[in-house]
Amino acid sequence: MPANIIKDSIDLGLVTKDAQPLLAFYRDTLGLELESELPLPGGGKMTRLICGTTVLKIVVHGKDPKATAPPGGMRGATGLRYFTISVDNLVEATEECEAAGYKIAVAPMEARPGITISMIEDPDGNWVELLQRSD
Repeated sequence: MPANIIKDSIDLGLVTKDAQPLLAFYRDTLGLELESELPLPGGGKMTRLICGTTVLKIVVHGKDPKATAPPGGMRGATGLRYFTISVDNLVEATEECEAAGYKIAVAPMEARPGITISMIEDPDGNWVELLQRSD
């Protein structure tokens, strides 16, 4: 039997060695709201940020992971390489990220009629696509 989906979004977990740079990006620059901070077994911590109905979970384990993901967003490797946040102020949000020192991997551009995107690299090298619909 297929999964009986009960939520209209998928929550995401970002595992990092240092949560502070990611919090500066996602909470302070993009404006995601802090929901909670939870201790994890083994001495780690999960910080939960709200983005619409999605929860972005920033996880630091009690010890460093054995490997790190290669940088480069969707051009750097296979697997989950970027995720999308829909906004209504794409140009301004992208400019704010650039002014805060974050790498703009893809400058604002029309991806297809009625859809403008940009891609920003977070401090760990993950790409975040901002998407704005013109309709």
